[in-house]
Amino acid sequence: MSDHVYKHLELTGSSTTSIEDAISRAIAKAAESVRNMRWFQVTETRGHIENGKVSHWQVTLKIGFTLEDR
Repeated sequence: MSDHVYKHLELTGSSTTSIEDAISRAIAKAAESVRNMRWFQVTETRGHIENGKVSHWQVTLKIGFTLEDR
C-alpha cells in the first residue's frame, strides 16, 4: 500500500428510520460528488422527539478521502 494523504469533510445525515439510515444517506449523497472516500467517523448523534418517541435522527460524521496524485 502506498502512502496516502487524507482530507476530510463533515456532513450531517438525517432519517426518520434509524441512525444507520442517516449515515448511509449522508455517504450516498457525498458519493455523488466526492471520489476516493475511504472511512467515516460518527462524531455526534442527536434526534427529535415527538409524543414521547424518537421521530427523527441526525448523525454528524467525518468522511475521509484520499487526494489524487497529479
